[in-house]
Amino acid sequence: MNITKIEIRPMRDEGNLKAFCSVIFDDVFIVHSVKIIQGKESLFVAMPSREAKNGQFRDTAHPIDNGFRMIMETRILDEYHSFMSEQQTLVSSEIHTEDVTF
Repeated sequence: MNITKIEIRPMRDEGNLKAFCSVIFDDVFIVHSVKIIQGKESLFVAMPSREAKNGQFRDTAHPIDNGFRMIMETRILDEYHSFMSEQQTLVSSEIHTEDVTF
């Protein structure tokens, strides 16, 4: 199973929740509501979950194989960093464009 696309949706002013994303597998299966969260030391990926009657949260979709989990997390975080870098570049270029006077 290959990850064919990752769609990043950044959050604004949501504390430790930095973004939601959707992950598309083999261009035929999508998992929504994957979260990118800022931990104490680094970002991590949390799979979509649902609150059970006992108040605990259980993943509704997740990798079974730890190797694939690591590949998926690396790809998601790389895509997040790339997306955020592009957004920062766009904001910087817009600021510099507004500074130009004619």
